Amino acid sequence: MADPKAQHKKRQVQSFIILIFLWEVGSETMQYSVLEEAESGTFVANLAKDLGLGVGELATRGARLVSKGNRQHLQLHPETYDLLLNEKLDREELCGSTDPCILPFQVLLENPLQFFQAGLTVIDINDHAPEFPTGEMLLKISEITTPGKIFPLKMAQDLDAGSNSLQSYKVSPNPHFHVLTRARSDGRKIPELVLDEALDREEQPQLRLTLTALDGGSPPRSGTTEIQIFVLDSNDNAPEFAQEFYEVQVPENQPLGSLVVIVSATDLDAGSFGEVSYALIQVDDLNQPFEINAVTGEIQLKRALDFEAFQSFHVDIEATDGGGLSGKCSLLIKVLDVNDNAPELTLSSLTSPIPENSPDIMVAVFSVSDADSGPNQQVLCSIDDNLPFLLRPSIENFYTLVTEGTLDRESRAEYNITITVTDLGTPRLKTEHKITVLVSDVNDNAPTFSQASYTLFIRENNSPALHMGTISATDRDSGANAQVTYSLLPPHDPHLALASLVSINADNGHLFAVRSLDYEALRAFEFRVGATDAGSPALSSEALVRVVVIDDNDNAPFVLYPMQNGSAPCTELVPRAAEAGYLVTKVVAVDSDSGQNAWLSYQLLKATEPGLFSVWAHNGEVRTARLLSEREAPKHRLLVLVKDNGEPPLSVTVTLHVLLVDGFSQPYLPLPEVAPEEPHADSLTIYLVIALASVSSLFLFSVVLFITLRLCRRSRATSVNRFSVTEGQFPGNLVDFSGTGTLSHNYQYEVCLTGGSGISEFKFLKPIFPNFPPQETAREMEENATRNSLQFN
Repeated sequence: MADPKAQHKKRQVQSFIILIFLWEVGSETMQYSVLEEAESGTFVANLAKDLGLGVGELATRGARLVSKGNRQHLQLHPETYDLLLNEKLDREELCGSTDPCILPFQVLLENPLQFFQAGLTVIDINDHAPEFPTGEMLLKISEITTPGKIFPLKMAQDLDAGSNSLQSYKVSPNPHFHVLTRARSDGRKIPELVLDEALDREEQPQLRLTLTALDGGSPPRSGTTEIQIFVLDSNDNAPEFAQEFYEVQVPENQPLGSLVVIVSATDLDAGSFGEVSYALIQVDDLNQPFEINAVTGEIQLKRALDFEAFQSFHVDIEATDGGGLSGKCSLLIKVLDVNDNAPELTLSSLTSPIPENSPDIMVAVFSVSDADSGPNQQVLCSIDDNLPFLLRPSIENFYTLVTEGTLDRESRAEYNITITVTDLGTPRLKTEHKITVLVSDVNDNAPTFSQASYTLFIRENNSPALHMGTISATDRDSGANAQVTYSLLPPHDPHLALASLVSINADNGHLFAVRSLDYEALRAFEFRVGATDAGSPALSSEALVRVVVIDDNDNAPFVLYPMQNGSAPCTELVPRAAEAGYLVTKVVAVDSDSGQNAWLSYQLLKATEPGLFSVWAHNGEVRTARLLSEREAPKHRLLVLVKDNGEPPLSVTVTLHVLLVDGFSQPYLPLPEVAPEEPHADSLTIYLVIALASVSSLFLFSVVLFITLRLCRRSRATSVNRFSVTEGQFPGNLVDFSGTGTLSHNYQYEVCLTGGSGISEFKFLKPIFPNFPPQETAREMEENATRNSLQFN
């Protein structure tokens, strides 16, 4: 399902493209006007009415005003959206001599994006009076000058425009002169003094007149200057310039004091009447940037030029000889633009943060401008090539910054974008504007475990709630999308009660043993762990955990033969003719532990006759240590220790009963205790007779019993070479036991009789575990027993 915000942004971009097309077809500019010096907050217009939109719609669409540079002359009322004056406006400061004074601005509607061009005309008021460049003018007029002669005067400067600018001149009443007001080609008014009546130096050598400049305001304003006229003797030749009109071009970065042009005038008179001096008249600006050398006519630059303020200057130059006659010429100085203004960038809108995985999002809207002209005013906009953003030109000098494809917050969460605006002048100037765009997170990454599978080791008989280990998963997202929760997943084996074995901390992945584990019951088990983030929708992953139980030496050896169940002891028969090393019997024992905890060793702890019997430490075989003699006691009791190799070792003792016989003629009966020797010979004789009778009877009984046993054994060996000692044939406490140890299953052992020694000898073959856990099979137990036997042998 697509993101609604992304769809909205896409529709906004489409509307913006349609708006650009419609704008190129044609658009109208809204015009407004306001008097200069009007107070801040003055009502200008009702913007909602002019746009044909409601106030609520303007608020919803995010209406704002955009003007060149960062200076805002107008403001929007936040509730009525009326256009109000933001500050007092000085037309002369804003536009200078340009008339009309129009301040362009744009009305921007952000959602959807739409532009409206508008202009604010600042209407001039008569707030400046005409002003002459000097407080006094000096004229020298020859007395022979004929009436009608025109003498140019310095004109006044009025900063107002239109009808409020300078309109006419007048001179104080006098019989000799009147003033004409002449309009120049550029509209400026020039005063000219006209001689009405010839002068007579002898009658009046000096005149003083007042020249007044009047503007057209209501009420009108005026400025005055004094004209000092000296009447000279006759001088019949006036200076003449080589050209009546000069035109030069000066770059705006011309150094101060540099030469602009040289004008030249000649006078045919001699003496002082032929000496020419130069002066500037009719200067457009009171602070004109030029000066002239009165002797050489060289015009030099005294103040820096600025093409953006003034593109040209009109200068009138007067050459006056020593007799007071003068000539004049005009000079037009055109200022050439130099690329001395870097482009300006005005940011109108910025969207940050923006969501990842959403294409074509409008990030910013901005406008560019350059105060220069021609190629110096043309600009190019660019951003770094390695960024996933595009710049798209809009109407006039507006641009939009949009995403190029989708963004990935995990690869980069913040973009520092530098917008470079470069003009095409020489040398090229550029402006850089830096913006920061943040990328907001979307849950598009599932948690990742540090390992695909974990193997944990825990020693059996552990305490409950023991910390077994920790699993860890990370999520490349941020915030709630990166908050990971751990859980146990249902095991594949339905018989594995995982909840009774392991628990997990959902916050940090710590695994704990719920109860004490038993190696003999469960040696290893596997389960899966899930990691889920808190995003919407939530994403998850899983890992396999294998727990291996390490064996402890918690089971003592268990003796299978001879049986130690409290019943009548089993007596081993040994002929007195047995040689040294004769196999008496074999102690068979097992240990339910594993590894070295199950390696068994045997040791003879105690014997009735020390040195007569020995026990092999590796396999438990009891053998004679030397030849037997007739003097050996017939009955012997051996105590054998069976010990495992654990740490600490556990052990069990076995009691063996051995009966020495002469062949097998003696009956298999317990020997009576030897009576204490009587002190009298008669009693001894009686006992000897009784003993002889008893021995004879026992001998006969033994022969019969021996023959019977041999026949039974031969018959059994012929029919069945091996038999199984089951629970009904073997004492129960030998094959099925439980208690404080860990061996809790039934065991069956197969044994067979050997006839090599003529006595009963059990040979341990292998254990059969019908109910043993699946982690160790009967084959593994057999290999364990074989390994023990090989080690001890």
